[in-house]
Amino acid sequence: MTNQSATPHGYPESHGYPDQHGYPDQQSQPGQQSQPGQRGYPASQGHPAQEPHPIDGPGTSTGGFPIYAFRESLPGPEPEQGYPATPDYGFPGPNGAPGAPDPSAGAGVLGKHRNPFAVWLGLPLITLGIYYFVWVYKTNRELGEYDRRIQVNPALSLLAFLIGWLIIVPPFVAAWRLGTRTRAAQHAAGVPETNPVLAFVLFLIGVGPLFLQLELNRLWDRYPGAVEGQQVPLYR
Repeated sequence: MTNQSATPHGYPESHGYPDQHGYPDQQSQPGQQSQPGQRGYPASQGHPAQEPHPIDGPGTSTGGFPIYAFRESLPGPEPEQGYPATPDYGFPGPNGAPGAPDPSAGAGVLGKHRNPFAVWLGLPLITLGIYYFVWVYKTNRELGEYDRRIQVNPALSLLAFLIGWLIIVPPFVAAWRLGTRTRAAQHAAGVPETNPVLAFVLFLIGVGPLFLQLELNRLWDRYPGAVEGQQVPLYR
């Protein structure tokens, strides 16, 4: 005898048994039409249609857990997009250029702020004059790194002061060029520029490093809050 309640596959319908999701089938209420493919209602033909998992779909991880759900569950504000804006380093002074950096000028690396009296007298005495040559090398290198438009070879400048005295002229040329490079860097920073003639004369009487280090410190002070080796904008 054929079971009238059998499905098209010959198996009796389940009444009150768990379905594939682990939930008991729901009985149709009076006046409610059964819809195939829903939980609690068998499909009329073929395999039952499966609903997509509530959190499946685009933007989910392999296990069906949505990536956005994890991201939104993290505490704190949303991260900012892009890079932070260039800090405002203020104005260079009453005689300087406007405070806005010039994009066409690019950027440079900030040099070291030094004690002028230590550069001029203290450290050279302690090191028996060696620090003076170290200062010449580092100062020329920092000026070239601050403004790439300044053409300088620190090693050649050092050799001019070390052994250039053999032919007399190179040390004077190197001293003059150090003053002009300092002025060029101050121009790029938009600060009042030094006088290279005065710097050269002071080199001749032995106080050139003291004067130029004061001028360099004024250049580095153009960027309050920045530290040595930090990239800073140019203004001209």
